[in-house]
Amino acid sequence: MSAPERLDRLFSRLAYCSRNEVALWLKQKRILVDGVAPRSAGDKADPQKVTFDGEPLEYPGGITLIYHKPLGSVCSHKESGRLIYDDFPDHWPARKPAISSVGRLDKETSGLLILTDDGALNHHLTSPKHHVAKVYRAVLARPLAGNEGEIFAAGTLLLEGEEKPLLPAELTVVNEREALLTLHEGRYHQARRMFAAVGNHVEELSRISIGKLQLEQTGLKAGEYRVVTPEELLALIEG
Repeated sequence: MSAPERLDRLFSRLAYCSRNEVALWLKQKRILVDGVAPRSAGDKADPQKVTFDGEPLEYPGGITLIYHKPLGSVCSHKESGRLIYDDFPDHWPARKPAISSVGRLDKETSGLLILTDDGALNHHLTSPKHHVAKVYRAVLARPLAGNEGEIFAAGTLLLEGEEKPLLPAELTVVNEREALLTLHEGRYHQARRMFAAVGNHVEELSRISIGKLQLEQTGLKAGEYRVVTPEELLALIEG
């Protein structure tokens, strides 16, 4: 059972309509609570018991998504061009609290991304103290030199323009121009900048896992997503 909420606030928060429109919908009996038409937009109700046009409200307790970000999409609500939010229902970005990505993948990086409107969950997944490792698959412009794994694991690599060394990271060589990089923090363009620091260039980059959650196991194609509860997500990530 959820905490009772004013109907006008509830429908506005979930981006169904403005507060003023709720009164009209009540007159039209499009909004029911336990099958009964409420008297006023100011009436309070358990969101789980409210229906609109005969259907339960859409995720009144919040939205958490597992998403396969495609190449060319931007993790932003405001930038020009194609946004990751274009893959979701049009009204979702207007919900309150807003749905946002847990960290970011740049425009030219694809792969596993979590989105949520749960601030505590977002903080849990991004805080280094919770040790949620992220694995990236990188295809490189030039063959690996052979010493990259040692450099990345040392915990002494300093990226250009920064004063704090990176946390140790693990490199698994797939072939001479492809590697898996496991990171334990999320600095700006970190994977690309790490390979640049050792004289190479990333041509393709994708995130293939977050914790124990692997993109391949989700079955999601680029642009597809799945709604989960925060508890389900943490079980998948932490095992």
